[in-house]
Amino acid sequence: MFRSSFADTIIAVSTPPGRGGIGIVRLSGPEALSISLTFFSPGRKLRRIPSHRAVFGRLVDPANGSAFDEAVLLYFQKPRSYTREDVVEMSLHGNPIVLEEAVRLGIAAGARPARPGEFTMRACLNGRYDLVQAEAVNDLIRAESRAAAKLAWTQVEGGLSGKILSLRRGLIELLADLEASIEFPEEGLSAAKSSTIARTSGLIAEIEKLVASHDTGKAIFEGVSVAIVGQANVGKSTLFNAFLGEERAIVAPEPGTTRDYLKERLRIKDQAFTLIDMAGLGRPASEVEKEGVRRGKQLAQRSDGLLILLDASKEARPEDFSLLADYRDRKALLIFNKIDLPKKMDTEKIRKTFPGLPSIEISALKRTNIRRLLNKVHVVFAPRVPDSGEIVFHERQKFLLESVLRHLRSALTSLEEGQSEEVPAEAVREAVPLIGQLTGDIGAEEVIGDIFNRFCVGK
Repeated sequence: MFRSSFADTIIAVSTPPGRGGIGIVRLSGPEALSISLTFFSPGRKLRRIPSHRAVFGRLVDPANGSAFDEAVLLYFQKPRSYTREDVVEMSLHGNPIVLEEAVRLGIAAGARPARPGEFTMRACLNGRYDLVQAEAVNDLIRAESRAAAKLAWTQVEGGLSGKILSLRRGLIELLADLEASIEFPEEGLSAAKSSTIARTSGLIAEIEKLVASHDTGKAIFEGVSVAIVGQANVGKSTLFNAFLGEERAIVAPEPGTTRDYLKERLRIKDQAFTLIDMAGLGRPASEVEKEGVRRGKQLAQRSDGLLILLDASKEARPEDFSLLADYRDRKALLIFNKIDLPKKMDTEKIRKTFPGLPSIEISALKRTNIRRLLNKVHVVFAPRVPDSGEIVFHERQKFLLESVLRHLRSALTSLEEGQSEEVPAEAVREAVPLIGQLTGDIGAEEVIGDIFNRFCVGK
């Protein structure tokens, strides 16, 4: 489906929608230059348009010869282009009407509108990128932090692809040894059992590390979700507002003010967080509040971290210790609120009861220690950014790696149990094409189509 369309030329606006100083119209395909020259007139006579050099001119409607903009044309002769096809990029004034007119004239001259991500798809299918690198191009476009952009660029350059190719070579070598021992047992080619087990275990450990990196990758790109939990009227909504620096949540002295939940994005030191304010825990006073508590508990379970809020102006209650015990195994930060009031809670006793749980004392109402709290939230919850690009961002990548793991673990079990080499060889044989699907060396066209449909049209 996709390869058959390479005989045609595609066109699209490659800059974001809206008005701006510059807008770019991009063409790719065998007729990219000739089509663009039907409505681009160079400012001076040229025997030919040079590759990789800017040419100034005007955009002219061939139907009546009237100019409607000036532009700079860049021609990239294949294979030294983004798609490894002939590519033309025209920089115009960033008015949507002008850009649409340029695209209309390009289509009238024989180009067709590009599908989402089709420029990068062509680059991928023409060998410039593999699928992992192509996905990283989209990640780079959509990155919301410097860390995310840096990691995405590392993967565009092949940081993760190199690791996957290394694992694939390891699988193929393991399979070759196992098959050699099956086909030529009399030649003494069978690898020592302990060596084969060690190699299989080593591959499993490397892939497990990549699978485990998905949580970090997701946190870097999508942000870390942090839920504020606590009993009713401990100041959760006041803290929520203090974080945001505005009165986003309704605050009242009566308990149960928050009956549903609120979500807001927050950035701390280049890391994105999703802050969640929810209904207070404890006995609900109505069915609506009961539903709010139920939803709040679900959100708390699904969140990446918890801010456990206690009211330091009151003596500790059994419910406070129960709350802390319920979330003992979660990544959490303990916050003693309302230090602007006379302190009645034995905070040291709580700290000793739950050693290792980071804590801080604040007044959300007076904004006391809020800056320190923000720094602490970053320290406790922000993911550690790896130096290499060997980190998994996408569910597709994680799913394939987990499938490879299942086959390798099956192979390892059969080796350890002393079964015939045919059994582990078959398990490894099934794993090889799965890891090939990661980079696109082996893959279905519908999978490729799904990946590039997530891109913007001009990329």
